[in-house]
Amino acid sequence: MYADDRIDLAHRTGDGIDVTLWWCREDNSISVEVLHYATETAFELDVDTDRALEAFYHPFGYAARRRPELLGVAA
Repeated sequence: MYADDRIDLAHRTGDGIDVTLWWCREDNSISVEVLHYATETAFELDVDTDRALEAFYHPFGYAARRRPELLGVAA
């Protein structure tokens, strides 16, 4: 996948956490990227398209159900 294949659909920053909702034009996939500045940690997870906004606004809740091992970020 090339960088140009991903489109930033939404982005927000607050409390030292940066969240970006990505769409990949190549395979029509959606992902959420979370960066935590204080701990210099990050994770990205694939998102069901019908849950994209839920994952964007509540990435830790979404990760808790889908990939709980990622929750060490921002701990």
